[in-house]
Amino acid sequence: MLRFEVLHPHDLADAFDMLTQHEGEAKIIAGGQGLMPVLKHRQLTPRQLVNIRNLSDLDYIVDGKDGLRIGALTTHQAVENSAIIKKRWPVLAEMEARLGDIQTRNWGTLVGNVCQASPTGDPAPVLLALGACLKVASNRGERLIALDDFFLDYQKTALKGVEIALEIQVPKQPARSGAAYHKESYRWTDSPIASVAAAVTLDERDRVKGARIFMQAVCPAPIRARQAEDLLAGQQVNNGLLDQVAQATAGVACPISDVYGTAEYKMEMVKVITRQVVSQAIKQAQAA
Repeated sequence: MLRFEVLHPHDLADAFDMLTQHEGEAKIIAGGQGLMPVLKHRQLTPRQLVNIRNLSDLDYIVDGKDGLRIGALTTHQAVENSAIIKKRWPVLAEMEARLGDIQTRNWGTLVGNVCQASPTGDPAPVLLALGACLKVASNRGERLIALDDFFLDYQKTALKGVEIALEIQVPKQPARSGAAYHKESYRWTDSPIASVAAAVTLDERDRVKGARIFMQAVCPAPIRARQAEDLLAGQQVNNGLLDQVAQATAGVACPISDVYGTAEYKMEMVKVITRQVVSQAIKQAQAA
């Protein structure tokens, strides 16, 4: 039988103290939508769970001067329905609309999903494409971790055992920018068989000034398609270039065959999805 003690901190400082006191044995729980299945299958066996669900100061969405800030207790549903996000970072709201069922989105949190580092999560590639950072803290201070440096391997991150992730920060996007995400799945809200997110910035002549392309579900952790980004740099995109970009993106994927499909099928889906999301991102940037 799985046994653990649930601790209920009164405030953030109390939560830091609990993690420090039980360093190496305690885990944070907020929504628990990702954590509970992991506990059930004994992939983690903590002695304590520090429940931060009642720390309401961590529930917010703020459009600040430097960009978007999403607190650790902000639910997927809140992100999906946010007028601010729909206006300025619509790809985030669109992604959330396909994340799990309504119960998951009502209770699970965006920050918790990122920290779970599931290889089939939806938010990571979108946030990576947008250049997001994670603000974390402990009794030893605060630090910002670029999501580029956060995901280390299968369900392994740069978050230390005594740290709590406080918020996701998404920078303001440059002028003439667009972003898109798509996942291939059997049902609308299923986990992805393969997924790709792309963010593109254009110059005044519709040449690509910058691009970020990330994949998920086809490798142990999110992976960046740098060669594909380099192919886009300085170019006006046409169908031939899109084919090259799709091929280069699939070239760094490392899918496995499983009940959802063969590795070959997933590689082909990466090509199809990459073409789609890069095209959508460019159209958005042209219209911006």
